[in-house]
Amino acid sequence: MSPAAPSPDAAALPTAVFEQDGTRWQPSVLARGPWDARAQHGGAPCALLVHLAESALPDPAWQLSRLSIELIKPVPVAPLTSRLDTHPGRSTTRMTIDLFADDVLVARGHALLVRGQPFELPSGLPGWSPELLRPLPDECHERLRIPGLPDGVSFYQSAMDHRMAQGDAAQPGPAAAWFRLSVPLVQGQPNSPAMRAAAAADFGNGLSWVLPAERYLFSNADLSLHLHRPPEGEWIGLRSETQAHGGGVGTTLSRLYDVHGPIGVAIQTLVMRERA
Repeated sequence: MSPAAPSPDAAALPTAVFEQDGTRWQPSVLARGPWDARAQHGGAPCALLVHLAESALPDPAWQLSRLSIELIKPVPVAPLTSRLDTHPGRSTTRMTIDLFADDVLVARGHALLVRGQPFELPSGLPGWSPELLRPLPDECHERLRIPGLPDGVSFYQSAMDHRMAQGDAAQPGPAAAWFRLSVPLVQGQPNSPAMRAAAAADFGNGLSWVLPAERYLFSNADLSLHLHRPPEGEWIGLRSETQAHGGGVGTTLSRLYDVHGPIGVAIQTLVMRERA
């Protein structure tokens, strides 16, 4: 594992994960991932793809319902360019958003936005659960510490606040935690509800690890995020569980919450490898 750079004083850190420079997106060190300091954490480009989709369709009546992301190559901590293809409709709009580094495709997102039409649901719907993820973030105080991952400036350590809610991150198995973007994802732009959800959803495999990071890699090759409503407030809760297989593939299922209840689900495909 590449060693992380020493952590500078908070005042010396960048104030955002990305800065827009014309048609380019310049990531800061806050985008760094856990496996290689030269590559971004998946939550950074995933949230950027949400920003691009929502910027292309700024009417608030449209709600991001699904974002399927292919992390084709490690997304470098280097300038990125984007390309967007839109297929509009009356009730749904579909987009394909590509991210390039030096003209090489590194990530692709398929977004589905639905035009909201609010109505009152009848009471007692089968299968409907108003369950909360407890304890709520104000009642949680322990930070998420994933054993085997380096300290230093990174998306995980420096751009996100996190608080354990259930389980023990020092032990393998299912767990739950609350996450909050602590800086703007894009300089000068607010973090939208869907951006906050995408940034948090990529933490499921680390939160619910089953193989020790000192001996194994378990990075995700994709993320499929489904939201049935926009989250309210800054905190996004994940209740995650990972399934591993000796063939080298795993999956992580995360249920997503805000402080009022469920907001959606996320699934990651994991590429599992034993370290040399």
